Amino acid sequence: MRCKVMKSQSQQSTQVSSVPSANEQVGVPSMSPSSDSVPQAAVLLSEYQTDQFYDELVESNGHARPDARALLDLINRLPPGELMRRQKSIEQSLYRMGITFTVYSDQQGTEKIMPFDVVPRIVNELTWQHIEVGLKQRIHALNLFLDDIYNEQRILRDGVVPRELIETAGTLLPACNGLKPPRAVWSHVTGTDLVRDATGAMLVLEDNLRCPSGVSYVLQNRMVMKRNFPQVFAASRVRPVNGYADQMYKMLCAMAPKPDDHPTVVVLTPGVYNSAYYEHSFLAQQMGVELVEGRDLLVDDKDNVRMRTTSGLRKVDVIYRRIDDIFMDPEAFRKDSMLGVPGLMRAYRAGNVALANAPGTGIADDKVIYAYVPEIVRYYLKEDIRLPNVETFVCLRDSDRKYVLANLDKLVVKAANESGGYGMLIGPASTKLEQEEFARAIQANPRNYIAQPTLALSRVPTMVDGKLEGRHVDLRPYILSSAPDDAWVLPGGLTRVALRKGSLVVNSSQGGGSKDTWVVAQPGGERSGLQD
Repeated sequence: MRCKVMKSQSQQSTQVSSVPSANEQVGVPSMSPSSDSVPQAAVLLSEYQTDQFYDELVESNGHARPDARALLDLINRLPPGELMRRQKSIEQSLYRMGITFTVYSDQQGTEKIMPFDVVPRIVNELTWQHIEVGLKQRIHALNLFLDDIYNEQRILRDGVVPRELIETAGTLLPACNGLKPPRAVWSHVTGTDLVRDATGAMLVLEDNLRCPSGVSYVLQNRMVMKRNFPQVFAASRVRPVNGYADQMYKMLCAMAPKPDDHPTVVVLTPGVYNSAYYEHSFLAQQMGVELVEGRDLLVDDKDNVRMRTTSGLRKVDVIYRRIDDIFMDPEAFRKDSMLGVPGLMRAYRAGNVALANAPGTGIADDKVIYAYVPEIVRYYLKEDIRLPNVETFVCLRDSDRKYVLANLDKLVVKAANESGGYGMLIGPASTKLEQEEFARAIQANPRNYIAQPTLALSRVPTMVDGKLEGRHVDLRPYILSSAPDDAWVLPGGLTRVALRKGSLVVNSSQGGGSKDTWVVAQPGGERSGLQD
């Protein structure tokens, strides 16, 4: 359907007027098609097609969704070329701030500016309440699962999760057996990827419980959007996201072995060549803590972690680590690691330092284990899952594998521990040769693969070559957990957008970009101000 926009006399002016009240509607332009006074944005919106996909801003009848009316009316009122001008202004701001990521496989250079789209995604308050409750339930159950797997293993003895899947998982770390993190929290920072299907139902696509990245883009996207769209923020009742760093710092301080003694917190990074180094430095700066590399830390003869400073050694109480488990400590994991801190696991086991996230969390975001999360929730919490999974076929099961091999042209096949859009087959867009290669890989190692239906992911209007077109999106909210049953969800998240027409792959390493995510506040709730 085409998105319909209403033209009023105020649109004859080149000035941006006030946004509409909640009961105003976006309708069909009342001018004749031959008129050359139609604002460019109005033309863009009148030609916008939802193409039968669920659209986050536009209903199937072509009208703006209630919470998007203010935004789309503003776009309609902008003078010719203004939306593109603001898009370029934001891109230049992000470029000057050095907001980058790294694509190691790109032969034309690894350092990239994160692509950004000027049209935000809007999530209404009821949908967000559903998301928030579902995410808290999910991370609660997964923290209990991790604590069980590395200790009693009740869930395996009871046959809820097949023991074979756990024991053959590359992310299971024997060095973590018997660990008891403070407050039984293993994943303090979680990024859970959500998608909407053709009906608008919100589904969990995957869990990220190791070192989830992307929150810096959320914070910076919001900052540049407020500067460029100040009028529409008040009318859209957007919840703020600027409190994330404060929430994280409070959570990290509460984890300290002696939280009342003004603990020393650091962010541990692999260094400047890591794909998310910008984020590491940004979060350290926002929290007001030191950004360190492995060579800046040592473990003394009393199993305390100390930081090298110009005034001598200083005890470290909490480490927010952005180093993969196996590179974290060459004594416990990879002997050849030059990135970690020798003896860090000894200090952790002794209770002298807290780690966020705890090592070993990768077993809970293995894509095969993901298929069992509804059962995991039911086992530990005695509840049905609030945010359902995408239907998933586990290739280790004979019946599932047979179905997958017979339907590779229709399914999305994923390797258990790949990320960034790698190790994946999108059946409808694949060649026969690619399908044959995946069939051989599945037969050789069925434990390593799952498959899912090819979803018609929801879309959002996106600026493409000077006009608005629908592009597929997902959403990564961020959850901070200070106790298994106590979590805080950032009111928003990283909306990733597949900028290539028809593409379902939203990862930045595969040509995707990001959008600001506006969560609508409840009446009387906290709203994002222009100065926060």
